[in-house]
Amino acid sequence: MQHIGSNLRKALNTSKETERGELMRYFCDRLNTTRVPDGLPPVAMGRMGKLLQKIPTKDLYYLKRICDDAPNFSKKFWWEINPKNHTEEAKKKSAAKFKDSR
Repeated sequence: MQHIGSNLRKALNTSKETERGELMRYFCDRLNTTRVPDGLPPVAMGRMGKLLQKIPTKDLYYLKRICDDAPNFSKKFWWEINPKNHTEEAKKKSAAKFKDSR
């Protein structure tokens, strides 16, 4: 007969990794590769959590995709998470700039 503790240890070793945590780590790694050589302090997981706390996980996947497609990952990331860039006034201004550049 086995001791009950031998079965409990297996149950206690659950992984606490989440898909949101994996995305946060991905953003930290990608941003820190350009920040550290420029002399800026690296973005920690706590700071990244605070930056992304109001953004749903499905929107983080979209953010990851558009940042990966952009020529400058860091610039696109910081522009996209700024809420001032997503107001109606900012959208009209951006559309006008795009129209003028054609």
